[in-house]
Amino acid sequence: QLQASGGGLVQAGGSLRLSCAASGRTFSSSAMGWFRQAPGKEREFVASISWTGTTTLLADSVKGRFTIARDNAKNTVYLQMNSLKPEDTAVYYCAADIDSGVAVSYPDTYSHWGQGTLVTVSS
Repeated sequence: QLQASGGGLVQAGGSLRLSCAASGRTFSSSAMGWFRQAPGKEREFVASISWTGTTTLLADSVKGRFTIARDNAKNTVYLQMNSLKPEDTAVYYCAADIDSGVAVSYPDTYSHWGQGTLVTVSS
């Protein structure tokens, strides 16, 4: 099970840190990712991280503003979001690819998904 938390309402320019805690099994050898879905839009890739944490991928729209990190000892993945914009408003989902430790951006490769946490950025 993956449990995402940390969403909320923030003004443009503000920051939030999302957390994704795993329970029931370890995902320490799995690549982890964050995706988001805005109202009326398709789910899109935000960030991913390899199982070692040494490789990260970021969508162009969040580069320079968001970072992804993981703490395998705590079975948790984080998404630090800075300089938030209204267009970042979405439900954010964390996901795990239990078949690979390589960070990728394709949602179909991720087998386990959290329930999502809502991020709202006001202008």
